[in-house]
Amino acid sequence: MNITHVVENLNRGGLERMVIELVKLQQRQGHQCQVLCLFKSGSMADELKEIGVAVSACGKRSGLDIRALARLRRRLRSHATEVLHTHNAVAHYQAVLASWGLGIRRVVNTRHGMGANRRSGRREWLYRRALARTDAVATVCEAARQDAVRRGIVPLSKAQVIPNGIPVAAFQIVSRDRHEQLQRMLGLSAETRLVGTVGRLNWAKDQAGLIRAFGMVCNQLPNTVLVLIGDGELRAELEQCAIEQGLVGQVRFLGDRSDVHELLSGLDLFALSSLSEGYSMALLEACATALPIVATAVGGNGEIVRDGITGCLVPASEPRALADAMVALLSDPPRAGALGAAARTWVETEGSLETMAGRYAALYSGARE
Repeated sequence: MNITHVVENLNRGGLERMVIELVKLQQRQGHQCQVLCLFKSGSMADELKEIGVAVSACGKRSGLDIRALARLRRRLRSHATEVLHTHNAVAHYQAVLASWGLGIRRVVNTRHGMGANRRSGRREWLYRRALARTDAVATVCEAARQDAVRRGIVPLSKAQVIPNGIPVAAFQIVSRDRHEQLQRMLGLSAETRLVGTVGRLNWAKDQAGLIRAFGMVCNQLPNTVLVLIGDGELRAELEQCAIEQGLVGQVRFLGDRSDVHELLSGLDLFALSSLSEGYSMALLEACATALPIVATAVGGNGEIVRDGITGCLVPASEPRALADAMVALLSDPPRAGALGAAARTWVETEGSLETMAGRYAALYSGARE
């Protein structure tokens, strides 16, 4: 099957990681895949090029860019595209416009988030127009499906849930050796507890709330360090927040990393403080590492973290509740270990890359679950 995926770019992020892993598996399964990037190719594009998957940048400029649409159309035609799989709104309506009249057999879109940006009225209007020439829309969690249908963005008849998946076997579970390696890398004592989070440093992830909650944790468990993995526009502001909370040295900013798997397996606890979330790749990765998890009950988080079974859920924007949950798990290693083991068992069946790819294969063929 000739499959074309269309994204905005392949810079480092959850959406982009999901597309890359899906394309890798589809290529191994014998499909002919290409990825078209509306703007630039992005920092992770070489991962696909190295295995023979064509990645093309259309160089789109702001507004209506006829040249970029023409580039997109040429590549759709030259690939003899049978399935057009787009990711999020902008990539979708641009690709649908470019593919007009090409006779593509199946057009599928994935909405990767909750659509929390309420100022994107024009974008959603264009997206809704493109759905007239769309066969199916996959949302990454049930909460996102219900939200898109309720807001009149996606017709109920075209909406289907396909949760993200990850290559679970690629993740090593937490171990004492990894923990000691991370402690040494950070210059910490062997008694230091390590709480970590992964994500772009922006408003939606609310790392400021996490830092404030961590300050409360340190009042009870002073020999604890918070590790923030990721970068973003709020880094300077968050570094100042850590200073104001008196946490200099206890909050470590590691920036954008290519060794996230190794870092995760050295933690004691994973925390996600998001205000808005679709279906978090970071949470899936924490599950695959068998980490105990504390996460906010927003978006699809509750479809990954089953409160009291595979982790703990707390309300968003409530640092005290977040702190109390972190202290409870850090103070009870047997319970924390049991939650982590249950999370690993769950992700092996429900959150695997193979499970996700199988559901997309069915969607490409026109089947519905």
